[in-house]
Amino acid sequence: MMRIKWPVALATAFVLLLGWWLVYTQQIVQRVEENSLLLSRIFAEVQEGLLTQSQTRETQALLNLQRMVVETEVPLVVMGPADTVLQHANLPFEADERTAAGQQRIREYVQILDSLNPPIGDPNTLHIHFGQTPAVSRLRWIPWLQAGGLLLTVFVGTLVVQTQRRAEGERAWTSMARELAHQLGTPLSSLQGWLEVLRLPRGERPGDLDDNEIAGSIEEDLERLERISHRFELIGTEPELESLSVRQVVTDLEHYLAARIPRLAKTSIDLVVDVPQGLPRIKGNEVLLIWALENVVKNALDALAGRGGKITIYARDIGGKWVSVRIRDTGPGVDPEVRDKIFEPGVSTKAGGWGVGLALSRRIVEGVHRGRIELLETQEGTTFQVRLPVAEE
Repeated sequence: MMRIKWPVALATAFVLLLGWWLVYTQQIVQRVEENSLLLSRIFAEVQEGLLTQSQTRETQALLNLQRMVVETEVPLVVMGPADTVLQHANLPFEADERTAAGQQRIREYVQILDSLNPPIGDPNTLHIHFGQTPAVSRLRWIPWLQAGGLLLTVFVGTLVVQTQRRAEGERAWTSMARELAHQLGTPLSSLQGWLEVLRLPRGERPGDLDDNEIAGSIEEDLERLERISHRFELIGTEPELESLSVRQVVTDLEHYLAARIPRLAKTSIDLVVDVPQGLPRIKGNEVLLIWALENVVKNALDALAGRGGKITIYARDIGGKWVSVRIRDTGPGVDPEVRDKIFEPGVSTKAGGWGVGLALSRRIVEGVHRGRIELLETQEGTTFQVRLPVAEE
């Protein structure tokens, strides 16, 4: 069974409603213009009757005026003593006032007309009951149509936004699952390798590794697995925030990267850290902040892969309200096609990437720490800025 795409269906309905609305209002405008022309003809007929001394011409002018009034399509009922229907015009039904049934049906309709407009004339002699022109009747619907169109627009917009958010969330979870599998795969593969080494006789182990050295390497892989699981555990909860020193956070990140940049980059890359003392403290979670900054540095490492270069991490105080941490590389820069969506899940600057690193960084910086991460315009290379609010004392 074919699945209905509600956003497309509602958008189509909205377009059709808009088209019908334009036709509807155009018909009203056309009818008002016709009424204006008819009033001009009535005025001309009255003027001619006033200027003519002929009794015959005056009678003809009155007959013409009566015909023009009927042309306005206003429902009219002329009644005499005892509410006897004498004449009618423009009723929405056929009725013969010469019959009792016709008289009764017209009297019932007169009650509707009187609810719209009070009758004109003496109720004991000749009195006229009238309704609204078709243009006025159509105008009564315009506020309701406008409200309906507005509600439909809001509904369609809300549904589209929810659909986009749902799709973005699905992409984020898919990318995160892949990233988790990737990060877990490296230490697991390493553990599997060490297991193979342990199965070898001591004399056949590479580099004459003893059990203590293998145990130390296994311990490092287990610590890495624990760190990965702890990170992903925190990203799905509301982590506790504490007062942190940005200098300490960047120093811990530097120590973490120092042993891994040679292995990750496989080329000559210099890491320069410039974080002065005395910066205001921030309120945050050190594990998540290091993860966010690490993802940005890894993005810089990918940009410098195969060419080498320099990565600079420096922090500054911004007006006593923010602490800015900038990560700059000397790579080729970001492709203009992905600049505006580089923080979206699934968007990657490298072939085969899953586009989760910078998306996670944005979630950590902006969602958890109420900060701001952005890609700055630069003449060369790439510079990311992470702004974190200063902790309240």
